[in-house]
Amino acid sequence: MTDRLMLLDTASLYFRAFFGVPDKVKAPDGSSVNAVRGLLDIVAKLVTLYQPTQVIACWDDDWRPQWRVDLIPSYKAHRVVEVVPAGPDVEEVPDPLEQQIPLIREALGALGIPIIGVAAHEADDVIGTLATQSAIPVDIVTGDRDLFQLVDDARDVRLIYTARGMSNLEIVTDAWIVAKYGILPSQYADFATMRGDASDGLPGVKGVGEKSAATLLQAHGDLEGIRAAAASGQLSAAASARFAAASDYLDVAPTVVGVATTLDVIAPGTPLRGLDPAESDAALALAERWNLGGSMQRALAAIAG
Repeated sequence: MTDRLMLLDTASLYFRAFFGVPDKVKAPDGSSVNAVRGLLDIVAKLVTLYQPTQVIACWDDDWRPQWRVDLIPSYKAHRVVEVVPAGPDVEEVPDPLEQQIPLIREALGALGIPIIGVAAHEADDVIGTLATQSAIPVDIVTGDRDLFQLVDDARDVRLIYTARGMSNLEIVTDAWIVAKYGILPSQYADFATMRGDASDGLPGVKGVGEKSAATLLQAHGDLEGIRAAAASGQLSAAASARFAAASDYLDVAPTVVGVATTLDVIAPGTPLRGLDPAESDAALALAERWNLGGSMQRALAAIAG
């Protein structure tokens, strides 16, 4: 078996599990466990389909880092339910999901899957760093298109895209991105900067959509080249005016949109392996205590296989 590292965008997956799995089966104390059960089934499916030799659950230690907010105050602002001056702001998360997050961490630990987060950074940044430094092929599992910027056929870094559901997984490669957007993965961060993203509070360049952003990148290579062309009169008067009006935003947005790739974090190199009897008994006891049913058993079987 070829060594392959799988990096999970954990929050993306447990949100998907929470909204995708009916909240019918409860723990003995009446609490919801649908996100935990759903995430375990997602792990089982991913391991079975793609056979990684290592799996890391990448974590949002800070879902809205202050350094990004300092550059663009609107960054994810619409998701804030409580501002915390001395720490990460509180994100809008349904209570039944919020209550399951400690159990999600415990269940992943029971399977031997390491959880890695970095203070003042998002899971995207952890993924960016681990994918960039990896000496073996990488699968990134996410529903977040911002991570398209990390796809790199030359280094065998691909993305397993969950946006259409776990029954319609898409393998994102260089060719996939070229076919969909007309740009290379290395141009995606500039593309996203110009297009903007309302879900992340990024305004983009007014009047520049996906097609025009792709056309500009095809002609000028990157955002720096496009801004130089606008400043020197190589673009139409209207286009030049749009980029001039967005100048302050464009000065800082690439830092916000680009994922970090040089954090002080190292993949532990922990191989994915079948659990020994004591570990397996502990995982099954956790499943019984919380009524995780066959989901834990399927995850254990997938890892053992």
